[in-house]
Amino acid sequence: MKKHSLLLILLVSLAACSQKKEIFNDYTASIKEFQFELNTKYADKDESPLIEKDLKEFKALDFFTIDSTYKINAKFELNENPIFFEMPTTTERKPIYKTYGKATFVIDGKELVLHIYQNQDLIKMPEYKNHLFIPFTDLTNSNGTYGGGRYIDLEIPEGDTIVIDFNRAYNPYCAYNHKYSCPIPPRENDLSVAIKAGVKDFGKH
Repeated sequence: MKKHSLLLILLVSLAACSQKKEIFNDYTASIKEFQFELNTKYADKDESPLIEKDLKEFKALDFFTIDSTYKINAKFELNENPIFFEMPTTTERKPIYKTYGKATFVIDGKELVLHIYQNQDLIKMPEYKNHLFIPFTDLTNSNGTYGGGRYIDLEIPEGDTIVIDFNRAYNPYCAYNHKYSCPIPPRENDLSVAIKAGVKDFGKH
């Protein structure tokens, strides 16, 4: 009887390990797909933000090692009294954004908050009606990542949690070409930790 019990426990343990490995592999594959799509876009002369010289030499963007601990299930709070404001950019352009809500989470033992915004022009397009935007800065800026901060795209959550995946953090086009007009991350989205996930600074390894 004991032998059967031990065998059952072993089989259950193996199944659980296999399931965890499959979930991890699925997640890793999804991020690799994100990276592949980004690299494909940047290599395409019709879509790439790269200047001509960099495009000719381009092979791939540099990414941090994929780390699932940077996929955060954050507490989400909807802004009941949203503010519509002009977000500063690297040019004189000032697009209208709405303060949609905020996300609270913990990294490296620190409770952090990121404010979430919604571009009021972008949501007029059917494919972006649920689009949300997080521009942020952290301790890696100018020390491994672009000095002007990075962005994360996400969608309106259904409940009181929202997934923020820093492995999908990407650079504004201004990191590659100064002709672009890029939103400047508000000071309220300056994180006091190093986010070692997502895209690194262009040309720095």
